[in-house]
Amino acid sequence: MRNTAKITTAVLAAGALTLGLSACGSDKDSAADKDGKLVVAATPTPQGEILDYVKKNLAKKAGLDLDVREFTDYVTPNTAVEQGEVFANYFQHKPYLDDFNKKNGTDIVPVPNATVHLEPLGVYSKSVKKLDGLKKGATVALPNDTTNEARALKLLADNGLIELKKGVGYEATPKDVSKNPKNLKFKEIEAAQVPRSLGDVDAAVINGNYALEAKLSPAKDALVAEPAKGNPYGNFLAVKKGDESDPRVKKLAKLLTSPEVKKFIDEKYDGAVVAAF
Repeated sequence: MRNTAKITTAVLAAGALTLGLSACGSDKDSAADKDGKLVVAATPTPQGEILDYVKKNLAKKAGLDLDVREFTDYVTPNTAVEQGEVFANYFQHKPYLDDFNKKNGTDIVPVPNATVHLEPLGVYSKSVKKLDGLKKGATVALPNDTTNEARALKLLADNGLIELKKGVGYEATPKDVSKNPKNLKFKEIEAAQVPRSLGDVDAAVINGNYALEAKLSPAKDALVAEPAKGNPYGNFLAVKKGDESDPRVKKLAKLLTSPEVKKFIDEKYDGAVVAAF
């Protein structure tokens, strides 16, 4: 979902926010009109692609006028929903949303029965072919938003590179690393920029959507990747609290979890994105 909650990232997202909201401005009234078009914010890959498939192949028959607005960061889609510039978004998982709401005072909620897919987080490298090939003192890039950084560290811990303090949960940071046999150094970077760091670091933990945009496959290119089974990081449709029952939202939730969308995900992404329904 990546998808950040850290205020520093909001500065990086400001340009995208200005551009996106200006594009949405003329549709502010229709975003709130339950009989009008449904304006949805999404990150481009795979969320925007999945929504585009729904728009072109399923929405018209269901009587849904769908307008998809793409953003390249993990802050703007939530900010736009909170401010009413778009009605819904599709880009994030529950741990991220919980942390975002807590830190920013927003009140955004998942739409019931609208968890669509999982993007396995993976470790990538241009310098080694196996994770145990990382040398002592190697630098590993991590996404810097709270939940995805913790998720990245857990992936490294699950694969024996580090150990984390007990009970740190979804808020783990490099300060919570209790054992680091290889003396790895961590470079914290805004999630969308992590793929660009691959040439400057020894390895990078990259969110699935940004890996896909960088033409990397979690299924084929990652040294290790998260397992799909029992994973809490499924991406879902979200709205401002109180809007869950909007008839347009219910229509989109049903379409996003339809057999047609599952088939589209399975065929297009070949395991790099996994249907969560």
